[in-house]
Amino acid sequence: MGAVHVTLVRDRAGRSDFLRLPYRLHGGDALWAPPLLRERRRFLDPAVNPFFEFGEAELFVAYRGGRPVGRIAALVNHRHNELHDPGAGFFGLFDVVDDVKVAQRLLDAAAGWLRDRGKGAMLGPTNFTVNHESGVLVDGFDRPQCFLTPYNPRYYPALVEAAGLTKAMDFYTWHGPVLPEIPASMVRAAEWAARRSGVRVRTVRMGDFAAELRLFRDIYNAAWSGNWGFTPMTDRQVAYLTRELRSVVRPELLLVAEVGDEPAGMELVVPDICVALRAAGGRLTRWGLPVGLLRMRQAARRITHFRVLAAGVRPEHRRLGLDALMYAKMMRTAYRLGFRTFEMGPTLENNQPIIRVAARLGTRTKTYRIYHRRI
Repeated sequence: MGAVHVTLVRDRAGRSDFLRLPYRLHGGDALWAPPLLRERRRFLDPAVNPFFEFGEAELFVAYRGGRPVGRIAALVNHRHNELHDPGAGFFGLFDVVDDVKVAQRLLDAAAGWLRDRGKGAMLGPTNFTVNHESGVLVDGFDRPQCFLTPYNPRYYPALVEAAGLTKAMDFYTWHGPVLPEIPASMVRAAEWAARRSGVRVRTVRMGDFAAELRLFRDIYNAAWSGNWGFTPMTDRQVAYLTRELRSVVRPELLLVAEVGDEPAGMELVVPDICVALRAAGGRLTRWGLPVGLLRMRQAARRITHFRVLAAGVRPEHRRLGLDALMYAKMMRTAYRLGFRTFEMGPTLENNQPIIRVAARLGTRTKTYRIYHRRI
């Protein structure tokens, strides 16, 4: 098979190998949604990605016979270290051929880099924080990738575990139908909430989308505070998200719940544009022509699936039925817009209140796992 060499990315050729490896590995997999190369370049650019305000990343590529066969990023998230564990480092952007030796060498390289920076444990994968795509898919390989969720072939868990990593936390996603009639229990809860004085649900004001996403950020940070591994989103992360989502969102499905004049809950729903990404194949232009862009626009007309990207209610406003009120409005609107299925999550395996709600709305279909190893 030949020797495996793992090298740091130090030049344009190495960065190109790092960026393009997933397209070579997964390009024939119909369930994978190839991200746009332009977006991936921006994601790795320290001048663009706000992660680099509070984090560090080192990129590695594994070669065999001069051909790239794997990649990994070693990550230090200083905000996570301040809030949770000062001795923890991370790995992410992990892609590899089905070879235990290659996977072992990549994970060892990331662990060694972290050890040199005083870290005693390695968690992952995260890209680059748990607010982004995180985990190895360990269950649900028969379903296509959904927008802004991880994807990997079914051989990944065995490779990671063979390298000595063990489960740290699982996340679940849920799939369900968008029906013309929502469950009676949800209708009752929504009607009960709507009768309360000063309670209402509105859609976002797209004229001030950046400010509305900052509002979402504040609610999201409050709702998720205390969750495993969570680090609050920063202003620059919100600005980055604004730019990435503006052309994707349907304003009718971005909801804010208010109690009096106070924003109390939010629901961020996005169409699953993976259908369009598959049509483009990772590139907007070919031969100097906007072939990928045209294919994306044509495919986007066929999208009938959406993802609940984030939802939450401030702790002081829970038990008022705001989640049911937002859900009822979202589902009725989604059906009117032509959506017929949805995916929600990932949800922490220990978040029982959310799991109980999700189980009433859909079926658990995927499990993502964050792994851990002492280094």
